[in-house]
Amino acid sequence: MKPAIVRPFESADLAGAAAALTEVHSTDGYPVEGVDRPEAWLRSDDVIAAWVGELDGAIVGHVAVMRPHGEDAVSLWTQQSGDKEDRIAVLARLFVVKAARKHAVGERLMKAAMDYGREHGIRLVLDVMTKDTAAIRLYERLGWREIGRTSHRYGSGQSTDAVCFVAPQA
Repeated sequence: MKPAIVRPFESADLAGAAAALTEVHSTDGYPVEGVDRPEAWLRSDDVIAAWVGELDGAIVGHVAVMRPHGEDAVSLWTQQSGDKEDRIAVLARLFVVKAARKHAVGERLMKAAMDYGREHGIRLVLDVMTKDTAAIRLYERLGWREIGRTSHRYGSGQSTDAVCFVAPQA
């Protein structure tokens, strides 16, 4: 087996990324939204940049840096830091299929997004559902710091407990 590759998302990756997203949803219940239209969810107009993880020629993961769109993590960070919203972006749409999780794909996807943030002078924030303990451990291991708690809202009035994080300072 060749090592995993992390590279910028290309249009030709959309079907493979959507299939991986659907697979992750069926095994992990993530994401809680967007699975009914995975291609549209992945290519939202709010996406600034995105990367895919590839293992043996198959798309096995994805991450995006997105424009703020009312996320509590953004509000919490602007209040705590005084940063203006135009210097903040949201790390989102991170997923890795179960079969590829022992290949550091999630960590490498995160590092690609974090490098992008540093290179562009953008502070990254995110929220993660408290049930996603493996993701929380990854963020903490990479130096992300908890900045508050919130409810992740989705669907028609549904919500679940979430933790907000900020990326380490460049």
